[in-house]
Amino acid sequence: MVTAADVRAVAMSLPRTSEHLIHDHVKFRVGKIVYVAISPDESTMGFGFPKEERAALIAAEPDKFAMPRLSDQRFHWVHARMAALSREEMRELVTDAWRMVIPKKIAAAHLDRQV
Repeated sequence: MVTAADVRAVAMSLPRTSEHLIHDHVKFRVGKIVYVAISPDESTMGFGFPKEERAALIAAEPDKFAMPRLSDQRFHWVHARMAALSREEMRELVTDAWRMVIPKKIAAAHLDRQV
């Protein structure tokens, strides 16, 4: 099971990330763009994800992934049940969400150092 501390460790290792508490949600963002959010009860992680691919993701694993609330469906966003995620899967989702909001040059430089 993935915890908020696990998500925090991954997110804060990514360049230009800052952590904020907004309406009891822990949010990780680059500048003003949020790419990961954790619910107040730490059961759900919202993350940036391409809108055109989210229906397929949710259909493939409906016990793990869910649509965001209606008002957030206009954004590139999906929810995941943290208890259903492995640490490696969470790391990949957080990193991919971060890559959506960071300049490509910075993402490439950071990911090259990880290899």
